[in-house]
Amino acid sequence: MSLRILLAGGGTAGHVNPLLATAEVLRERGHEVKVLGTAEGLEADLVPEAGFPLLTIPRVPIPRRPSPELLTVPSRLSRAVSQADEALEGIDVLVGFGGYVSAPAYIASARKGLPFVVQEQNVRPGLANRLGARRAKSVSLAFPQTKLRASRGRTVFTGLPLRRSIVELAEQRSTPDGAASSRERAAREFGLDPHLPILLVTGGSLGAQHINEVLLEGAQLFEGRAQIIHATGRGKAEGVLAAAAKTPDLTWVVREYISNMNDALAAADLVLCRSGAGTVAELGILGIPAFYVPLPIGNGEQRRNAEQQIEAGGAEIVEDRDFNQKVLRERVLPLLTDPERLRAMGSANRSTSPGDGAVLLADLAEDANGGRE
Repeated sequence: MSLRILLAGGGTAGHVNPLLATAEVLRERGHEVKVLGTAEGLEADLVPEAGFPLLTIPRVPIPRRPSPELLTVPSRLSRAVSQADEALEGIDVLVGFGGYVSAPAYIASARKGLPFVVQEQNVRPGLANRLGARRAKSVSLAFPQTKLRASRGRTVFTGLPLRRSIVELAEQRSTPDGAASSRERAAREFGLDPHLPILLVTGGSLGAQHINEVLLEGAQLFEGRAQIIHATGRGKAEGVLAAAAKTPDLTWVVREYISNMNDALAAADLVLCRSGAGTVAELGILGIPAFYVPLPIGNGEQRRNAEQQIEAGGAEIVEDRDFNQKVLRERVLPLLTDPERLRAMGSANRSTSPGDGAVLLADLAEDANGGRE
């Protein structure tokens, strides 16, 4: 039976990418999908580009400290809930991904008795999803250690919904022969020798300046022993390119942004990176060993994201303040040049992933339509 499903979320890539991955699966199953977001977030561009209708409501951020703005929250939230209520007209199921948009949608759905599903991307759940979990038909977790449970429904470890290209690459890498062939093809795409170890370094779309600086200072350690694919982040490539030019015996592919990131992942024997939820989930389903340097701000979310993989033996971690040339020399390089250990770590990482999170979340959305409250 075809359903009319509204997906609520947006603002950052952490919310938008899982939302779009789920939307694609639901559309392929014949459901009518709309998205509820804001006019300011990434969804304003990405959702229409993906071919989905976007309905918008205003953001209602809640100040963390007492301020005059706090007094306006009730009236602004009321307006947002009213607009969310209008967006839910004719909808069979709501799926919320947290953030400013989801809280009004959860409130409006609960008032209507409309079934909804909550998807939490991080180990530490946000306020909106903690609110939604009280009335949700089900809660979908990207990480099993997340302390969020559906008060009235069921809680399922689905993993994070991932883009289709990552799921397809995971299928290619599911056998030793498949992983080897995809690695060789991808290595040649970057002009690399598939017979030498390959380190992928990335700090996400914005890059990670400290990781860049440490690698720049310690690049000579890799000469003659390994190769590097390095996504520096936009506006951060100049110094790295200069260092690469002075290191002729090191094959060091430097890009501000890697558009063919799937190929970079396919080529990598080890990934040196931050531990955002999306990165951790992708390396898990792909079975790629990781060396994490968590972002040193926030409430420690990134470190917690990596906990399961570290405990399973699929990843190593060092705090940003402790990441230096000594770590490169004594931990990263020995790991990169130890193929047996890398194979074991890759298998361990894959064991932490439940599979295609978008498919499992789509199942929950369909199941939620079993009846209204």
